[in-house]
Amino acid sequence: MTQAPTALLIDFDGVLRTFDPSINAKIEQRYGLEPGTVLDVALEWDRLQPAITGRITRSEWLATVAAALAERVGGPQRAAELMEEWVVYPGVVSPEVLQFVREVRAAGHPVCIATNSTVEFRDVLETFDLVGEFDAVANSAEIGVHKPAKEYFLAACALVDTPPARCMLVDDTDRMVRGARAAGLSAYRYTPGDDLSYPRRAFGL
Repeated sequence: MTQAPTALLIDFDGVLRTFDPSINAKIEQRYGLEPGTVLDVALEWDRLQPAITGRITRSEWLATVAAALAERVGGPQRAAELMEEWVVYPGVVSPEVLQFVREVRAAGHPVCIATNSTVEFRDVLETFDLVGEFDAVANSAEIGVHKPAKEYFLAACALVDTPPARCMLVDDTDRMVRGARAAGLSAYRYTPGDDLSYPRRAFGL
């Protein structure tokens, strides 16, 4: 019989924070790029992995993106200008998801951010006034291994002092959900606008 979760691991980008793609799309179009190009280049694995495992900083990662785009946009200077504009939009925190986090904590269950991010991620929490909203932060750049590796999830569970069988991950990516389940956690695939009724019931809310 599956045990009810007693701790929540929740993804940041795509769950707690969302982005309106049209905002950066307008910037990209001004530089002659198809919408989504910058993100596609930024997420190329050989470029992304060093950033989310703490081997390079966010600035260094974004510099590699600019270098990769330079020829397409008219040179290094113009690519640097593109990236300066592209990073301005911070996205928005979902009030519904944040309320869910608060309800889980109010019910006595620890909540851990589970994110693949850069070493500067705690600055992002400060930007959104989220410091203190979570019991722990499992940032891949601090742990040194990224989702969906089993080692990552075991480290995240340890941060809230809860065995994997009693932890639930809420994430928007199938690959992460499958990885969490393989590591012994329960996991729920989030989609934008989800009312989170299933994980609410799992936590007895």
